[in-house]
Amino acid sequence: MKSIQLGAINLAYEDQGTGPVVVLLHGYPLDSRMWQPQIDALSKTCRVIAPDLRGFGQSTQAPEDAASGVSMSRYAADVAELLRAIDVTEQVILCGFSMGGYILWQFIRQFPERVKAFVPCDTRAIADTAEARQGRLKTADEVMKSGVEPIITAMLPKLLSERTRNARPEIVEKVTAIMRSCSPATIAASLRGMAVRSDVTTELASFTQPALVLSGAEDAISSPEEMRGIADKLPNAKFIEIPRAGHMTTLENPEAVSAALLDFIKRQS
Repeated sequence: MKSIQLGAINLAYEDQGTGPVVVLLHGYPLDSRMWQPQIDALSKTCRVIAPDLRGFGQSTQAPEDAASGVSMSRYAADVAELLRAIDVTEQVILCGFSMGGYILWQFIRQFPERVKAFVPCDTRAIADTAEARQGRLKTADEVMKSGVEPIITAMLPKLLSERTRNARPEIVEKVTAIMRSCSPATIAASLRGMAVRSDVTTELASFTQPALVLSGAEDAISSPEEMRGIADKLPNAKFIEIPRAGHMTTLENPEAVSAALLDFIKRQS
């Protein structure tokens, strides 16, 4: 991992390979390690940049972030600042998984000229309902009092398919370890940010860059039907359903995800 100071925070990031620039944005409550199989596969022909978002992994966050929350726009601005700081001047292929997808939408809104193509992966375009918003804010308060273990218990059945939980303990252990490395302050900051994110459904038609939409066949958070609906609203998108995977497609079926990404990247050049 490399790292760079960006104002009040220190951002850690993977930067491997040469070629077309691919930026991988991880989900919640995870870090760039969830992309390791794709980093290994893509960096043979691409320059792959995978940041630990503010507060996650080896990155730091500002002291006020836990209480005020980090908006999806702020995470997106961090990524833009990182690219400027490491002299990435060409357009990028931007991939966002789950919360990383929420950040992807905001990056395209703020910096459309920086995006050559994009990949929403196991994410959503809609905002939280009022009930879901209150649930996130309540959980943010609770995690600051009780720590991350309740989050892990609640999230595992949503992140991983029953097939994976029963037959692939190494994946369960890896995802658990990544979640356990998150601080309560980081989780609270991201929950507060996700709770107030905007609905981008009506804007999808304006995102005209080529897109690849990926969804796990057994995703319990962002269903294949919902993801296919996103692809239908994007003007230049292809939808691929990843078999034998729940929400964590990048680790549950890494070969299929990497193959889909490599084919998409090849088509852009």
